[in-house]
Amino acid sequence: MLLLGIDTSGKTASAAIFDTESEIFLAQNTIYTTRTHSQVIMPMVKDAVAQAGLELADIDAVAAANGPGSYTGLRIGVAAVKALSFGLDVKCSGISTLLGLACNNITHKGLICAVMKARGELVYTCTYESDGYAVEAVTEERMISRDELAQEFAFGGKEVMLCGDAAADFFTDYRSPMLTIAPPQGRLQNACGICLAAASGRLVSPEELEVSYLQKVKAEKDLEEKNRKTEESK
Repeated sequence: MLLLGIDTSGKTASAAIFDTESEIFLAQNTIYTTRTHSQVIMPMVKDAVAQAGLELADIDAVAAANGPGSYTGLRIGVAAVKALSFGLDVKCSGISTLLGLACNNITHKGLICAVMKARGELVYTCTYESDGYAVEAVTEERMISRDELAQEFAFGGKEVMLCGDAAADFFTDYRSPMLTIAPPQGRLQNACGICLAAASGRLVSPEELEVSYLQKVKAEKDLEEKNRKTEESK
């Protein structure tokens, strides 16, 4: 199966094509950009397809990071994959950004903690166990404070490797002999991790693909606050 994966959940925009039978990445493009992902992701997809000597019609399935991450970035990525899925008449997959980060470091044997910036002192996080070939979640995906996460590591008694855009700051601020950090090439979001996770995941129809924010979007928060004030004023 030729699997096209994209990740637009953070500062990086990334596209990759993975041959699941040979387990070879036929093409991969990743850039760290301040431009809107809507401007760069489809040209990157087309470049990856061309670099692999393929046509879009050769793609058998598509996958996207579907959260957590940048609200706008996630919507752009999921919308792009929905459009590709409909247009190519293939199934698609929504992959947790945190799982994608862990899969970027799948050869590490032991605990891998993906930690991403949320807001303030909060982070999105999930910890995985890797045997060098596959990763399995050992915690739920959640949004917690950095202090809470550091306390869990302190009492956990096991070495943990950090990855994600909050990993470097966390590693510096909570230095511990039990913490290591992924190398730069495995630290940020990358479509290769999305492909690896999707290769063994469930494929769905484009109608089923949704974004998973792990926290309420601002509009929902504003509405809840407005309703709360209305109730209090009665």
